[in-house]
Amino acid sequence: MSRHAALVFLGLAAAGCAAVTAMPEPPEGRALYTDYCAACHGPTGKGDGPLASEGGLRPADLTRIAARNGGAFPRVEVLSTIDGYTKGRAEGPDMPEFGELLMGETVPVDTADGRPSPVPRPLAALMVYLESIQEVPS
Repeated sequence: MSRHAALVFLGLAAAGCAAVTAMPEPPEGRALYTDYCAACHGPTGKGDGPLASEGGLRPADLTRIAARNGGAFPRVEVLSTIDGYTKGRAEGPDMPEFGELLMGETVPVDTADGRPSPVPRPLAALMVYLESIQEVPS
């Protein structure tokens, strides 16, 4: 391969990699958590927010999602709960609808089936943050 062709190939490969949007980092999701979730689930995710007693049932402790799932963080279940897909099926108070979390660009999320799924960036960011606050059972 000529040097010119190799440079063109490398340039195209780099452009292709740049087109893939990277997964959000936890701080992006933390800001969304504060705006959308902390009032019920509390500032640390323990289910003790100022509105936790409204509706009769205490919101879930979001730091124990993985612990309740045998140590694995169930990304698909978490995404489905936040986006409202499982509305009415989960135990506990109904989650409000978060339409704004379902808008915007999508990012590829590994949902453990070997195929990345396109997920709206705000929803993915919130999932990444929740995954980052999981407590390890002692």
